Amino acid sequence: MLVEFEKLPESSRVWIYQASRSFSEAELIELRSELDSFLQEWTAHGNDLNAGYEIPYNRFIVIALDQSVAGATGCSIDSSVRFIQALEAKYNIDLLDKMNVSYKQGEFVAYKTLIDFRKMAKNKSVSKNTIVFNNLVINKGEYQNNWEVPASESWHASFM
Repeated sequence: MLVEFEKLPESSRVWIYQASRSFSEAELIELRSELDSFLQEWTAHGNDLNAGYEIPYNRFIVIALDQSVAGATGCSIDSSVRFIQALEAKYNIDLLDKMNVSYKQGEFVAYKTLIDFRKMAKNKSVSKNTIVFNNLVINKGEYQNNWEVPASESWHASFM
């Protein structure tokens, strides 16, 4: 069941998919419709899953699931991954590659391979104060408070 993201509890599990580029305005209209349809029908062993999403910076897909109502199962997680893979193919975009880093350069969101980000840290092109997106957060509360953080407060600190 589709629920407004803001109404989901902080304990809701989150999955963050970072895109290799920003979605266009036309793509965002289609993407929202596809996410609405998928989450409206998303189930686990026949039980509706209360889930919502947001698309921050027109570049990330953040799906949150209220597990106090019904939790994700292997099959429901598999169906969400297949859905994301279909989006990758349709929009010719990477969403599942975890070997990339997104970070802020002013108000711009940059996207680099992990290898390039490591080189940038070595060359001091990014620093411990660079705002990075910690896509490893587990729940909505962590997402709201610890997603956009200085590199020094994230797993990225190992490169600084």
